[in-house]
Amino acid sequence: MRVVIADDSALLREGLARLLAESGVEVCEKVADGTGLVAAVDRHRPDVAIVDIRMPPTYTHEGAVTAIELRDRIPALGVLLLSQAVETHFASQLLERHAERFGYLLKDRVVDVETLMGALRTISAGGTVLDPEIVRHLMRADSAGDPLAALTERERDVLALMAEGRSNSAIAQRLTVSLKTVESHIANIFSKLGLHGAQDDHRRVLAVLAALRGSQ
Repeated sequence: MRVVIADDSALLREGLARLLAESGVEVCEKVADGTGLVAAVDRHRPDVAIVDIRMPPTYTHEGAVTAIELRDRIPALGVLLLSQAVETHFASQLLERHAERFGYLLKDRVVDVETLMGALRTISAGGTVLDPEIVRHLMRADSAGDPLAALTERERDVLALMAEGRSNSAIAQRLTVSLKTVESHIANIFSKLGLHGAQDDHRRVLAVLAALRGSQ
């Protein structure tokens, strides 16, 4: 797997690069801003771009905006957004436009190399990964127009774990239920969210997108 890292913190860039290199990932380039990110992606065509949401010059949402522009131009590019705090607006935009090969983790989570590598593998394979804290934030939405309102509490639990990129067997293990029970819950989720006629992998991503939409 080949990645580009974009973060204004030299310490985080170097730390991530070291962790990834030790895990067999090729770090093509490390940059500090959106302009550098665009140039690095064009130069190396990596599998995944790891991007801090807030970068120079204003330290607001330059990283996320640049990631959206790159995905519009290069749909096959995987994107892993990083942030210090929960921000769902730009994550929702990315999923609305390109509902695959996307991840969003809080920076505290990426120091765990297993979590980081699991996210990168899922993204590279076409899946979606959301940080558990972000998922908990999303699941608090409970308005009348919330597409998740029809889901039972257990179905929300299953959807939350799906949003974290977990497989059916991992969900079953986490909830201490049978694989068949998990498959039944997922079928109900797809039905209640109106996700019919697509492959299961794509429907999982669309279900996560429904969760994001419900939080806006």
